[in-house]
Amino acid sequence: MAFLLELVPALLLGMLLAQRWPDLAGVLAPPLVRWGVPFSLMGLLLRSGLHWDVLEMGVLTLAAVGSGLLAVQRWCSSPAERLGAVVGNTAYFGIPAALALLPPQALSYAISYDLAGTLFTWTIGPSLMAQRRLALQPLLTALVRSPASQGLLGAALLQLSPWDGVLAAWLWWPARAVVWLSLVVLGLRIAPVLGRPLPFGVLVSMAIKLVLFPLAVLVMAVLLRLPPLLLAPLVLQAAAPTAVAVLLLAESVGTDAGADSAVDTRRPAALVLWSTLAALLTVPLWAWLLQLLGLSTGLSTGAGA
Repeated sequence: MAFLLELVPALLLGMLLAQRWPDLAGVLAPPLVRWGVPFSLMGLLLRSGLHWDVLEMGVLTLAAVGSGLLAVQRWCSSPAERLGAVVGNTAYFGIPAALALLPPQALSYAISYDLAGTLFTWTIGPSLMAQRRLALQPLLTALVRSPASQGLLGAALLQLSPWDGVLAAWLWWPARAVVWLSLVVLGLRIAPVLGRPLPFGVLVSMAIKLVLFPLAVLVMAVLLRLPPLLLAPLVLQAAAPTAVAVLLLAESVGTDAGADSAVDTRRPAALVLWSTLAALLTVPLWAWLLQLLGLSTGLSTGAGA
C-alpha cells in the first residue's frame, strides 16, 4: 500500500536518531500530544468535512471501544496493553486501508470511526495510563482539555468560515507532518524492542486487537443488521493495529502499572510495531472474509475502489 512509503522511512529515521539521542522520544512526545494532535485532527476533518449523517458510526465506535475496554480487563495486565487491545491506528492505517479496499462513499464512515476513537483515546487514555480513578468530573475536564475535543471544535469553527477550503488545504500537510512525526517517535522506541522476545501480554493484546475485537464488532454489526456500507468500514477500522497514540500517552504520562520508564515505553512500542506488521496480513483477510460471508455486497476489495 502507498502508506508504507511513509511508514517505513519514518520508522527508520526514528531508529537512526535513537542511536544518537536515546531520550529524544520523551522530549518530542509531550508537545506532539499537546499541540500536534489538535492540528492533525483539524486538518483531517476539514479535508473530509463534518457531516451529521455519520453520527451513527461515531456512536457505534464509542460503544464498541468502551465495552471492549471493559471486557479486556482480565486478559491484559497493564493499562497500555488494555488500551492497545481496543484502540486502533485508524488515521494512518485504517483510513488508507479503507481507501484501498472500500468504495469512496464508505470513507466518511471510516473517518467518523477515527474521530470517535480519537476522542475516546485522548479523554479516557491519560487517566487509564496513569491509573487514576475514572470519575465524572475529571472525565469531563479531560474531555474539555482533550486534544481530540480541541481539534473537533477548531475544525467546526473553521468550517463555518468563508475560507474553510483554503484552510483545509493549508492544514492538510501540517496534519500529515504530525502523523509522520508520531511515527518517528515510534521509531525512536523500536531500537530497544527489536531483537527482544515479545512479552506474553503484548501477544495477548495483539490477538485481541487484530482478531477478537473485530470479530466481536462483526457480530455486533450483524445482530444490529447494519447495511454493508456501514458494516464494512466499521469492521475494517476495528481491525486496524494498535494506535501510535498508546505510545504517545505512555511517553507523556510516564508510568505504566508502576513500572519504570524503560519498561513503560518498550511494551507499548512493541505492541504498536508488531501489530502494525501483522495487520498488513490480517486486515486484507478481514476484507476477504466480509466478501466471503456476503456482508460487503456492492463493495470492492480491489485497489482503485
